[in-house]
Amino acid sequence: MGMRHHKAKEWEQKLKRVFDEIDVALEQKYGDRFKRHPARAAHGSTSSREMDGLFNVGASYSAGFGSRFGPGYVVDIRLSTLQRIPKELKLELRERVQAMLTEKLPSAFPGKLLHIDKERRHLRIHGDLSLD
Repeated sequence: MGMRHHKAKEWEQKLKRVFDEIDVALEQKYGDRFKRHPARAAHGSTSSREMDGLFNVGASYSAGFGSRFGPGYVVDIRLSTLQRIPKELKLELRERVQAMLTEKLPSAFPGKLLHIDKERRHLRIHGDLSLD
């Protein structure tokens, strides 16, 4: 197991809490539109939002090679269903997640100037990613 700086872990835990809030909001608004994957637990029935319900919203760090925004977090919005998700809904979800991140990140990371931009089919969180 690799050693990671405790401040990096704290940063990502704060980010995960923001994504958990977004997950709950998406479940409330869209959770009844699709049949959950048969192997997926009901929303709120596990100890981890990423393991239950229709949605799994999260991000992974990217060094930013090939990105005009540089280093940041690539946001992933997944729906655990066997049904086809219309392109319009995917776009609507991306817009909604971008708006919620724009609203929630300043209070989760006070004093940090963070941006949430569309990049290809994803969103990218970039800006002041310093750990202080």
